[in-house]
Amino acid sequence: MDVNSMNKVDSNRVPEQRVSPKGSDGMPSVRRRLQTRMSVAIRVALFLFGLAVCPAWVSAQDVVSGKVSSNGEPLTGATVREKGTTHAAVTDIEGMYSLSVPADAILEVSYLGYKAQLVKVGGRKQVNFELEEDVNMLEEVVSVGYGVQQKKLITGATVQVKGDVLAQQNTVSPVSALQGFTPGVSIVKNNGKPGEGFKVLIRGAGTMHDSAPLCIIDGQTGDLNSLNPSDIESIDILKDAASAAIYGARAANGVILVTTKQAKKGKTSITYDGYAGFQNIRNNVKTTGARDYLMLMQEAGLVSEADLNTERIPMWNRIEDGTWDGTNWLDEMIRKDAPIHNHAVNINKGTDSSAFSLGFSYTSQKPTVAVPDDEVGSGFDRYTLRLNSEHTLIKYKNLDILKLGETMSFMYSDKKGLDQATGHTTWNDFRNAFKASPLFPAYDENGEFGDPVKINKDEFNPVAKMYYNSAMKQSKNYAFSGNFYLILEPIKNLKWRNNFGVRYSSWSYRGYVPAYDLNGSTEVKYRNAVTQQGGMGLGWQFESTLSYDYEWRSGHKLSALIGTTIERSGLGENFSGSNENVEFDDFFHAYLGNAKSIEKGRTSLSGSAWGKSGLVSFFARANYDYRNRYMATVTVRADGSSNFARGHRWGFFPSVSAGWNVTEEAFMEDAREVLNFLKIRASWGENGNNRLDAFRYLGTMALANSSNAAYYYFGDKSNSPFIGSFIEYNSNEDLTWETSRQTDVGFDMMLFGSRLGINFDYYHKKTVDWLVQTNALGIWGTPSGPWVNGGDILNQGVEVQLNWNDRVGDFQYGISANMGYNKNEVMRIANEDQYIEGSENILGSGTGRFYRAEVGMPLGYFYGYRHDGIFQNQAEIDAYVDPRTGLPIMPDAKPGDVRFRDLDHDGKITSEDREMIGDPNPDFNYGVNINLSYKGFDFSIGGYGVAGNQIVKSYRVNSVLNTSNYTTDMLGRWHGEGTSNFLPALNGTATNWQYVSDLYVEDGDYFRITNITLGYDFKKGFRNLPLQKLRVYVSGQNLFTFTRYSGLDPEVSAYTGAQSWARGIDLGNYPAAYSFLFGVNIHY
Repeated sequence: MDVNSMNKVDSNRVPEQRVSPKGSDGMPSVRRRLQTRMSVAIRVALFLFGLAVCPAWVSAQDVVSGKVSSNGEPLTGATVREKGTTHAAVTDIEGMYSLSVPADAILEVSYLGYKAQLVKVGGRKQVNFELEEDVNMLEEVVSVGYGVQQKKLITGATVQVKGDVLAQQNTVSPVSALQGFTPGVSIVKNNGKPGEGFKVLIRGAGTMHDSAPLCIIDGQTGDLNSLNPSDIESIDILKDAASAAIYGARAANGVILVTTKQAKKGKTSITYDGYAGFQNIRNNVKTTGARDYLMLMQEAGLVSEADLNTERIPMWNRIEDGTWDGTNWLDEMIRKDAPIHNHAVNINKGTDSSAFSLGFSYTSQKPTVAVPDDEVGSGFDRYTLRLNSEHTLIKYKNLDILKLGETMSFMYSDKKGLDQATGHTTWNDFRNAFKASPLFPAYDENGEFGDPVKINKDEFNPVAKMYYNSAMKQSKNYAFSGNFYLILEPIKNLKWRNNFGVRYSSWSYRGYVPAYDLNGSTEVKYRNAVTQQGGMGLGWQFESTLSYDYEWRSGHKLSALIGTTIERSGLGENFSGSNENVEFDDFFHAYLGNAKSIEKGRTSLSGSAWGKSGLVSFFARANYDYRNRYMATVTVRADGSSNFARGHRWGFFPSVSAGWNVTEEAFMEDAREVLNFLKIRASWGENGNNRLDAFRYLGTMALANSSNAAYYYFGDKSNSPFIGSFIEYNSNEDLTWETSRQTDVGFDMMLFGSRLGINFDYYHKKTVDWLVQTNALGIWGTPSGPWVNGGDILNQGVEVQLNWNDRVGDFQYGISANMGYNKNEVMRIANEDQYIEGSENILGSGTGRFYRAEVGMPLGYFYGYRHDGIFQNQAEIDAYVDPRTGLPIMPDAKPGDVRFRDLDHDGKITSEDREMIGDPNPDFNYGVNINLSYKGFDFSIGGYGVAGNQIVKSYRVNSVLNTSNYTTDMLGRWHGEGTSNFLPALNGTATNWQYVSDLYVEDGDYFRITNITLGYDFKKGFRNLPLQKLRVYVSGQNLFTFTRYSGLDPEVSAYTGAQSWARGIDLGNYPAAYSFLFGVNIHY
């Protein structure tokens, strides 16, 4: 109120009426006038008081502004609050804030992951904050499935890797970037080809069928390899049953939760992250040169003096005078300094009601093994596009009542010329390179492929074969994933969320093989050929959850969640066709439409539908904690899957976990100066596995074709076969869930001002009722046996993670190390033999089977004969007798042959003398990472390793009459008494190599330096730059590998076409490349 308003009121007063000594209300008029005048006086006094105090009050309210940063970088979204009030401001994209507070106020600033600060304003107009990272990150939230939870309240076994850590590894796939950061998680690349996938095991192999973990990307199942690391906000791995139980039927092998970069409020931010460099591989396998090769062949009796001339060996004169020592075929296949580059742009924009995050990336990687200047331009190219947004439709005060949002991603990849055969016994370009004779060049004087020598009629040029069969191939993949959600929050902390997700994928493949003649006998193709394949399909899911968080004043907190999911998958189809005699003799016109003739046995067409399947789920979870001191979580989930017959479709998966934050107790107060945090936790739960193709419980029918030779002939029409049908495998309507039961006990600890962090877990995981397909008996008339719940397996072990982070002035450093130990043991196999054999003759003709699953043994262990030295002379052969009978144990042996152990003491060497000769499952997986920073400089180095595993290696078929080349270790073979007691003679008996023994087995331990990076951020040296970050760096990937393994690469998965439970078999695998990169990070 002001003076004018008061005067206005007074001037408008109704004049007093003096008709009666009393007013209309009976009050005497004199008294009435007195009260009126007193009222006016009081109002005037109050006004004058207001004039006196208002200037003083106004002068006490100052507008304070400033910047919140850490290490010179602005912190967007930090909260600056007047202590003791709700009066607050949030920093913008540049870390700036502005707030009106009294001159004597105390400002409190907080930001997730950083230590809070209190600062007195003291009449200042500008107050800046430099926050320190809170290295224990206990207030940080992690994804737990259908929600998030504070790390300090987690009662299960989880591990989180931030997106910026993944991006700093500069890998093409985020899976590769996880190596060395995730204890208990085994990550092995299938092979070193660009764009290839990985085999991931969480806490050991839990099944014979499919041990891969469930991967959830923004609420949708997806492929982690389809993402660019720059798109990822965080990856959370749920390792124990209690953490993963919310996903029930699909979580038996653990769960990987991926959160892509989400939309955030604030000014527009634009980032560019890119690198470019080159790659190479190390040829660790040295084959013999021309002179040594001829010496070995002569010793084996496969080359004579008559062969040593220019007619049989055109390069003989240069070999004899020492000016040329032959061809190293793998060196001829290697493409040196293969380019690699990656570019990623991310844009974020947000207001109070709407925000979006947009990302685009392009990755290009050329192969390190390819024919130079091939016509298709060999390489891997990937494009990704991501759009995440969230919009508040209805808002009341600080409550977002209705929100709408989506996460969408699109990926396109193109692989050209990357069909190099690898990891197979016969169809293997690397094996071909190792066994090819070095006696002829890869190219002649005209630049054409060189012709083989005439010593062996089956010899061929392996570079030419790789080009003709592998170079002219192209495969394309398209993938779209979208998750659209609506969140209704009618009252605070009560949220009803509904999601609809869709996944679409399509692929195409096209290949051309020209006519060629590499030796006139075994490597001849008289007609060119074309192949086209493709497919497309989709899946969808609807998900609805209702959650409520409630906190009592007494300190009790309860968070409850219920939900349901309906999912359909396998809605798609494939086609395939091949033909010969293409009209155009090049890849670019290699389409089925250009092959005009149709001939039986040369033309093939096929098509099939994907296997449709459905899943219906109901789940619930309750989290309780009391003053952050006592925590408990209970989860239940019921899943119904169409993959099983009625009566066996539903599975019930419960879990329970509890935790105790010991340092929240009053009696721990004196210890908190040293022991800053201690949480003890335990969990138990069950998860399921329904991963098998649809309708495997039925005895489905198959239509015969030329490949399965199921033609039928009737009457005298022997030239006109009829196509018949047959049962693929017997039915088993009792087939049901595979179930994993797991117990976990662990603790999390922070010491010495939260500098030292320790995490420990012990787990006991038993998987029961394996899903496994049996072998078929001949009398069944089916190619395969039925699917059964056929066994149990146990994995148990410990995981330890140590972190030390500290800062001394401008110097900051961090060291982390982690280790996982796992023991794997098969507990039950539902057959009379108590074992299941692997494939036979993988190492060559007559080598039989050498890996198996057997009760009481590790899954996929190697079994064979034990090598006991080399017979040096006939006397040793004669002395190797059965002590009971005095008869020779190996009467047909010759000097230079392997002496095998008679383990069953029956006086002869038989299949009963085989035992475990190796275990492909590592006892230990471990990682070490070091980070240093000083002002604008940063340096990091990290590595990953395994220990306690063995590898079976075979790079040639070691038959006696075989002119294949040898690796140089065969120069140490037995060639006379006392020359060797390990490698046998070249002209020995066939059993030396046909009996699979520990001659094939090597230790697979290795430690690899996966990343070394040195960078400098110009923003920290030049604060006036109009950027948040301008960092340049140089990085090296896989620069050093420490191992005793003699093969190409100790990171061995399994051979091509192996059963899913086989691993550690090296038949010549495409090795991982090492690279040098130069990169830049520009953040605006």
